Amino acid sequence: MPALYLPRANSVARVCLPSCLPKLRSVAMALFLTLAATAATAAPGRPAPAQAQTHAAVADYDAGRFDAAFQGFGAAARQGNRLAQFNYAMMLLRGEGTVARPQEALVWLRRAADNQMTHAQYTLGDLYERGQLVPKSLEQANQWYERAAQGGHVEAQMALGTNYFTGRGVAKDYGKAFTWYSRAATAGDGGAQYIVGSYYERGEPGVVEKDIEQAKIWYARSAAHGDPGSLAKLRSLLEESVRAKGITEGINKGADAKAM
Repeated sequence: MPALYLPRANSVARVCLPSCLPKLRSVAMALFLTLAATAATAAPGRPAPAQAQTHAAVADYDAGRFDAAFQGFGAAARQGNRLAQFNYAMMLLRGEGTVARPQEALVWLRRAADNQMTHAQYTLGDLYERGQLVPKSLEQANQWYERAAQGGHVEAQMALGTNYFTGRGVAKDYGKAFTWYSRAATAGDGGAQYIVGSYYERGEPGVVEKDIEQAKIWYARSAAHGDPGSLAKLRSLLEESVRAKGITEGINKGADAKAM
């Protein structure tokens, strides 16, 4: 059974990739039961169905009242609340407040995904990629990742970028990889910011021109998340810039002296 991460309200589950492109996505990403009150439950501008019931079920779960939470999530899920559908699926999967029923959990997970819950879409992608509870299929994984990524799910953007970079289930495409890494980096993911910095540091023909100043910017943003690899890269580039400036100034002074 996949591992589950249980954040408190308003916490954020993050996956930081190693600061080394050849070792991207070396750690499997965990599923988690979404309890954050900020999780999206309806399309923008429309009230979520059974929202109060879902919030009450969240409170029950947080207090350890699993039976009540299971009943509450189930009732709200049947009314179309996508957060409830996802959480109901996770409780069915884990056997919390009920007997574990993995196949029924998959039905509700799929309903949440079809209801445009991006984390449910990402979770399905992760399950297909690892072949857990469903037959392993990188093609299916990438289809679900793309749906979630298009909806702004950062971990899905990272997963899709990495699969394009390595050619897992899709044709290898450094340009598409850079596009998805860039979207995750712009959203504030430190691992993606490192990767974007690496693209700019080296340049990639047909994708992005070498631009050391942009590389410094992205490494600095990643370093601000506490990544030591990004900090080392930033220091190295700054030192190179200082040395290059000193050499240029020395050449210019020598030229001026000869001209006198």
